Amino acid sequence: MSDAAAAKVLFEITEDKVDTGLRGFPTSYVRTSAVDPDDGVSYVGYPIEDIAYIEPEAAVYLLFHKNLPNADQLGAFKADLARRATLDPRVVTMLGNLPKDGHPMEWLMAGLNYMGMLTKTGNFREDGLNMIARSSELIANIFRLREGWGAPIASKPELGLVENMVHMLGVPGGDTGKLTRLLRIYYVIHMDHGGGNLSTFTGKAIASGLADQYSSMVGAMAALYGPLHGRANQECLEFVKKVSDATGGRADGDAVEAFVRKELASGGKLFGFGHAVLRAEDPRARVQYKLGEEICGDDPLFKICALLRERGVKVLKENVKIQNPYPNVDAVSGSLTNACGLTDPEYYTVLFGFARIAGIAAQIVDERTVARGGKGVPIYRPEDVVKDQPFRRLEQ
Repeated sequence: MSDAAAAKVLFEITEDKVDTGLRGFPTSYVRTSAVDPDDGVSYVGYPIEDIAYIEPEAAVYLLFHKNLPNADQLGAFKADLARRATLDPRVVTMLGNLPKDGHPMEWLMAGLNYMGMLTKTGNFREDGLNMIARSSELIANIFRLREGWGAPIASKPELGLVENMVHMLGVPGGDTGKLTRLLRIYYVIHMDHGGGNLSTFTGKAIASGLADQYSSMVGAMAALYGPLHGRANQECLEFVKKVSDATGGRADGDAVEAFVRKELASGGKLFGFGHAVLRAEDPRARVQYKLGEEICGDDPLFKICALLRERGVKVLKENVKIQNPYPNVDAVSGSLTNACGLTDPEYYTVLFGFARIAGIAAQIVDERTVARGGKGVPIYRPEDVVKDQPFRRLEQ
């Protein structure tokens, strides 16, 4: 069956499919990444476990160019991003005037919006690359100014996207080496996830109305901000802390298993386990567990994560109705970030956004400049089904 024929079959809509969040209904072609139920995420055909350790800029290049760069191409691309990386100082001034009780994701949306007001070109590709290059400084200053860590630290874009951000963060008491190693991998594995997730779909839908790249990304980050989407890693860390408190901080498998059974029996859930598409352990989780063993294997919360991976899966497998009892990308990411010095989980979605900006920007570029022979995807305009609206007339 051809792609067109398969799509036509998938588009048959019955009444029971309405109000289901568009699950199972394709809306566009995606050229950057795919999510296979068994193999997990891949970028332009490369399994995520194979490319998790490449240069972050090489992963960005891959999503934009659809092939991995050679050494010369990567060097030129990194130099181009460094050239673009200067954040307008008025954005930093604006951040300094935001209310400290605003959520970090609200700061990110405000920053992106103001960046667009000041520097957008109207060219989706140029604005996308500028946004990616300048996001390091934007994210670092959201941390520093909101947390009161001191004045902004001068940018050194020649260090690289992630390395420069860690440099500008200047985390008090943080381990720069471990944090850099973690965030390089974190950035790559969180960069893209197909086209059907809420934030990516939202960004592309906004751009289909020919809103600029910055405005589209603000909408995408608003979608990511929701607790059912980008804030999952924050909830997972809070859950791991709950397990640790309940077990007296002991890395004891039997105690962790007893807690899991009690939690599930009382109607609770095992945060960070299961996935809407995957039916096997998330390869991104495997990458992070391996990294955790190397950089923070003695961290008490990471030890709890490792036990949840073993005992939680065991318990979940006992329920035949559960299609995926395995950990996903969020199961351990918050605990790793905490172990490397970024201990406030409110910021974890911002780090997620830092990475996802690249993937969403690349997909928006594809839809606006490549799709339909360069004409772009038409404005998104789904149909709806009228319900509970009987015809009536206003009495005179």
